This record gives sequence, structure tokens and C-alpha cells, in this order.
Amino acid sequence: MKNKFKKNISDISLFFVAIVWGGGFVIIKDTLSTVTPMLLIALRFIIASIVMYLIFYKKIGKISKRDMKKGSVVGIVLYLAFATQTYGLQFTTASKQGFLTAVYVAIVPFLYWIIYRKRPKIKVFVGSFLTIIGIGLISLHGGLDINIGDSLTLICALFFAMHIISVEYFAKDMDVYKLAFIQIAVAAIFSTVSAILTEPITLELTNRAWYSIMFLAVFSTFGCFTVQTIAQKYTSSSHASILMSLESVFAAVFGILLLNEVMTPLMIFGSALIFVAILIIELDLKEFNKNKLMIRFNNKDIN
Repeated sequence: MKNKFKKNISDISLFFVAIVWGGGFVIIKDTLSTVTPMLLIALRFIIASIVMYLIFYKKIGKISKRDMKKGSVVGIVLYLAFATQTYGLQFTTASKQGFLTAVYVAIVPFLYWIIYRKRPKIKVFVGSFLTIIGIGLISLHGGLDINIGDSLTLICALFFAMHIISVEYFAKDMDVYKLAFIQIAVAAIFSTVSAILTEPITLELTNRAWYSIMFLAVFSTFGCFTVQTIAQKYTSSSHASILMSLESVFAAVFGILLLNEVMTPLMIFGSALIFVAILIIELDLKEFNKNKLMIRFNNKDIN
């Protein structure tokens, strides 16, 4: 019962992560008009790592070489995911990239199968497939021609899937606060180096840009990745990928509320498909049928 409670709390936490990331989509879209992509990534990871250490330095404690090696693997994968996504966005549309990035939902079960030699339940694959269709209906407007930007985005989707799997793998035998801090700090280091090598660096930004960066750093990066790391200690990577993919739904909602975007019938249908996919993944139909039979049996006894 205790483990089930922790799992439920973890799933709820990941749901709120999706809400924050969905809202972050609108903020990033606005901020990129005044801040270069790699500098934006570097600043959000630098600030996030500083904030996390100041708040959780006692829990983080002393970091061993073993901790550093494991956390660095996750951090490098996280950096590669953001780097390929950012560079890919220069050559493709945001809506198309949103769909292609979400392919990680379908990749996660297969990576899980390869690493753990354990085939996920059929309902996981069904849920992943429905989620991909749903995200496509929400995000895809126009053709699906593959160019260099699309190719980089598909690679980014693979890295995001690897990140989810790696967090689950290392969180089982490593302190989650250390893992969360190291991955963010390592991503900050690699992002900073990339920004210095590829972009003109300036910190003379508008107040609006700094407010956006602080939100992305504190909530979208520090908050969300810390919650994700802790939550994945108690829930599966497949559950995590499905729940976090809800960011596409909330991105559409916030786009309507804040950017005056239009919610088309296809987008509404896509949102409904994603919620159906979550129900398929999350509900234990065997347990439901068992409880239903027990209720009927008890009713017969009463009558």
C-alpha cells in the first residue's frame, strides 16, 4: 500500500511537471526573440544548478567519483537532447519539431526492452501509439518532409528517451538529490562551453528576458527535473514518458490563453486521445474486473 501511494504521488507530480513544461513553451518562444538558443539553455542550467545546491546542499552532501560518473552520464544525455533540439529548430518549424520530439514516447518502451530484456505490457505500446497520434494532431500543421532540422529533432527524441531510461536506471541505487544536481550541473557546463564556442555572449538582456530565464531555470529546470528524478524512483519509465508528454496538451492550452492561438477540432481530438492513452497505461483492467466481480459476488450474498 505504501509503494502504491508513492507511485500515485509520483504520477501526480509528473502531471504537474507536464503543466509547467507546457507553460514553458510559451515563455521560450517569447524569450528566443531576444536571447540566442544555446545561451538561453546555458543560463537556465547554470541558475538551476546554483539554486538546487543552495536549497539541497545538505541532502546532496559529498559527491563520490561513482556518483559523478553516473550523474554525468545522465547530464550529458540531457545536454545532447537540448542541443540537438535547439539546433534542429533552426531548420524546421516549431510545430513539426513538437511532434517529432514527442516520438520519445514510443522509443522509451523499446529502449526499456533492450536494456532490461523485459518486454513491456501490450497496453504500454498501445498507449504510446495513441499518444504519438494525439501529439501529431495537436502539433502537426502541414507536411512531414524530412530535412536536416527534422533529422536532428529525431535524434533529440532518441536522447530524451535515453534520458528518461537513464534516470530510472540510476535512481534505483543512487541518491536522487545527488543525481538531479549532477545532471543539471553537467548539462550547464556543456551548454556553457557550446554557447561560448558557437554564439556571441552578452548578458545585457531586458528585464523581461531575465524574468523568463529565471522562471525557466527555477521552475522548468530545477523544479521539474528534480521532481522527475525523484518520481522515477517510484514509477516506471513508460508511465513517466506518457505523463510528461502531456506538455503538448498544456502547450496548446497556454498558447490559446496567452498567444491567442486557435484550438482546432483536430487538436481537441488529439488531446482526448492522449488522455485515453494515459487511462490505458495507468488503469489496471485486471484489478478493475476483479473488484467488479467481488462486488457482484458480495451483492449476491446480501440478496
